[in-house]
Amino acid sequence: MNKQPTPVVVGLLVLLASSAALAQSVQLNLPRDSQRASVTQRIGITDITVNYHRPLVKGRTIWGKVVPYGQVWRVGANENTTITFTDPVSIEGKPLDKGKYGLHMIPNQDLWTVIFSKVNTAWGSFTYKESEDALRITAKPEVSDFREALAFDIDQPTETSAVVTMRWEKLAVPFKVSVNVNDIVVASLQQQLRGLSQYTWDAWDDAANYLLAHKIDLDEALQYEDKSIAVEDRYDNYITKSQILEAMGKNGEAKAAHDKGLALASPQQLHQYAYLLKGQKKEDEAYTVWRKNAKDHPDLWFTHSGMARVYSHQGDFDNAVKEMKIAEAGAPEQTKPVIAAYIK
Repeated sequence: MNKQPTPVVVGLLVLLASSAALAQSVQLNLPRDSQRASVTQRIGITDITVNYHRPLVKGRTIWGKVVPYGQVWRVGANENTTITFTDPVSIEGKPLDKGKYGLHMIPNQDLWTVIFSKVNTAWGSFTYKESEDALRITAKPEVSDFREALAFDIDQPTETSAVVTMRWEKLAVPFKVSVNVNDIVVASLQQQLRGLSQYTWDAWDDAANYLLAHKIDLDEALQYEDKSIAVEDRYDNYITKSQILEAMGKNGEAKAAHDKGLALASPQQLHQYAYLLKGQKKEDEAYTVWRKNAKDHPDLWFTHSGMARVYSHQGDFDNAVKEMKIAEAGAPEQTKPVIAAYIK
C-alpha cells in the first residue's frame, strides 16, 4: 500500500522545486538573478554608500506594472537597499543625521517620494512602516538612456555635494546630497589632534593650513601653528604662521615669523620658496633668494638652476645656459631630460 506524502513533505518538495527553478535561495549563498552591487562617493571626509541588488528588465513593462505606481518599492531586489552616511548630511536641503538607512521610493508618473527609513535590515519593502521614516523628500523623475540592470550612480561631485541617481529601464530619479564639509572637518581635526598626531609638528601644521586655506577661524589656526612650533620649530610651520598672521592683518608679526622661517630653511626649501614668490608675482624677491642660495651653496646643482632663471630674466642667455649645464651635470638622472629641455 503506497503512503501519501504529508502536507509538510508536499510543501518542502514545492519549495525545493521552485528554488531549483529559480537557482536562488534565501538560506544559502548561491547566485541570484538580481546581483548585489554598491557605490561609494566621498565628499570632503564624508562617505556616501549605496548597497543594493540589481533586477533586470528582461523585456518587461517596469513602471506601472512590475513596479506599481503609488506603492512603496524597495528600489532594487531582495534585502533592503541601504544608503549610509558617515556624517550628517542634507538631502535636497533637509537635514539627515549620519547612519545607515533603508532606502525606499514611491513611484508616480510626475513626482516620486524618496524615503529614508530607520530600519535597514528588512527584506524588501514588505514590512515597511511610515512611522519608522527618518526623512521623506520628493524627486522629479527624468528620461534616461536604457539600463537593463537597475543601477545607482553618484555623480556631479563638488567640494560639498553630489547627486545620487537611481537608473532603471529608461528612467532616472536623482536627489542631491549636501555636506557641511568645513564644520565636519573642524570637528574631526579637534578629535584627531587628541590622539598620537598631537605629538607631531606636521599634524598641527596641516590642520592650521586647512583652516587658513578655507579662511576658517584664523585664531584657532594660529593656536595650531604655535603648537606645531612647540613640538618642533621648522621652516614650514614658521612660514605657515607668517601667512596666518598676514591674513589677520598683523604684518609686523608676520614678517618676524617669516624671517625666522627663512633662517631655518634648507637650501632645497629656499629654492622652492623662490618659486612660490615668483608664482605670487614677487619676482624681485624670488631672484634675491635664488642669488643668495647660489652664493651660499654653490656645490648644489639646483642652486645653479635658480641662477639660470635669474640670468634668463635679465636676458643673459649665455650665462643662463652655462648655469643650466652645471645643474644638468649634477642633477639626478630623472631630472636631466627636463633640464635639457630648458637648455634648448
